[in-house]
Amino acid sequence: MTRRPTLVSILAGVTSAWILASCASSAGTNPTGSGGHSAAGGSASGGASSGGASASGGRDGSGGSGAPSTGGRSGSGGILGTGGGAPASGGTPGTGGKNSTGGATAAGGSGGQSTGIDAGVDGPAASGGAGGTAEATHWVGTWTGAPQLVEAANLPTLALANTTLRQVAHVSLGGSRVRVRFSNEFGNGPLTIRAAHVAVCKASPADGSIDTATDKALAFTGTASVTIEAGKSIWSDPLDFTLAPMSNLSITSEFGSVPTDVTGHPGSRTTSYQQAGSGSLSTANLSSVTQKPEHWYVISGVDVMATSTAKAIVVLGDSITDGKGSTTNANNRWTDDLAKRVLGNSASANVAIMNQGIGGNAIVTGGLGPTASDRYARDVLGQSSVRWVIVFEGVNDVGSDTTATAITAGLDKMVAQAHAQNLLIYGVTITPFSGHSYYTVDHETARQAVNTYIRSGKFDAVIDFDATVRDTSTPPKLQAAYNSGDGLHLTPAGYQKMADSVDLALFAK
Repeated sequence: MTRRPTLVSILAGVTSAWILASCASSAGTNPTGSGGHSAAGGSASGGASSGGASASGGRDGSGGSGAPSTGGRSGSGGILGTGGGAPASGGTPGTGGKNSTGGATAAGGSGGQSTGIDAGVDGPAASGGAGGTAEATHWVGTWTGAPQLVEAANLPTLALANTTLRQVAHVSLGGSRVRVRFSNEFGNGPLTIRAAHVAVCKASPADGSIDTATDKALAFTGTASVTIEAGKSIWSDPLDFTLAPMSNLSITSEFGSVPTDVTGHPGSRTTSYQQAGSGSLSTANLSSVTQKPEHWYVISGVDVMATSTAKAIVVLGDSITDGKGSTTNANNRWTDDLAKRVLGNSASANVAIMNQGIGGNAIVTGGLGPTASDRYARDVLGQSSVRWVIVFEGVNDVGSDTTATAITAGLDKMVAQAHAQNLLIYGVTITPFSGHSYYTVDHETARQAVNTYIRSGKFDAVIDFDATVRDTSTPPKLQAAYNSGDGLHLTPAGYQKMADSVDLALFAK
């Protein structure tokens, strides 16, 4: 793994926004339309239901006139009347902060549910429907591609400006509505999306095709196009869209102007499909694809609307989590393998997994992308409906001569921040790297010291990948069947072994 310098100068303009995100709630955390979290403000006032009890307005609201909140959480519909009345209107979304969704419902009446939506995004009015009980729902993160500055070597040969790009996101948890996050956080100028569509790709492995019957256009505060300012990210408007668990969501975007500094995720291990000029975003296959970069650009997250009991795992990691050594388009990173196990287990079937690995990433020094410490608030605490955090970082710090003391101090801060938000945080031991250029006696000593710390009880639980994949030699190295060839990264069989070793009971807490 080549070590390259961190993006200090670029981070200076966005660090404050990430720090603000650390105040996000662990249950249903939803960023604002600008990509960050707005500051908490006053409480929302929910609308009154007709023909029954007044709405509670969500977690902060009080029943009443349905006026919008001026900050903080917007009303989410509250309690429906028990008589034959219409559902609560839920008020209008607040102008800042987070909102609760769903709200309890009473049986009877005309049914229906009002759902609070992010500040900066207009939500639909509550709709009536068949009688009965409506289930509370909230946003849950189901896919992520941790954003960073795309280095020149990873940019497409054909510049993104004035092109059409189809990209595939392999989601974990499914849901009844979706929203997509687009990022220009590392851009040096505005980025314009003229139009964007989503559709299901049924091919296996995924390719550039879509099921045209599922194609729908995204909107941005009600319009087809949007310009994202430098240093910002935005969510699309919520879209009614049935998305199955472990399926492939194709996101097709037509770009206008694009800055020379592009935000994306180079380590996609997934093919994207690019053609010059405008094209029909709804066609089964783009007509004149000329570029097939194995990188993601601009997209950084997908949320689904799922039941209120659904929660998410966020995995913070480096290239081993990003999937180096896995098979392009096969989705056989260890996090993909774990997602299959989690979603196939009845006790955790409503648990999503977000992979926030960045190749070459480090906790405190060296490596690629913003450090794990710097991006923790955005990439972990700022995600929707997080309950569990898995931290699998440190090998690039060790390889950069960072001391074990500095590494464990960084991990200490992550544990404290997770606990401050009532999250469970699990530490992963650093796997061996004898045979890699990182290996020295001193580096092995540092690895062992960090692993001793991880096993010491600082975390809520330990996932011991070191014990899972090492051999019995001295110094330890990866078992031959799991070594991709460089002594550090694993084969698909190694990633499967790691996933199989994780105790699923950790995600029932």
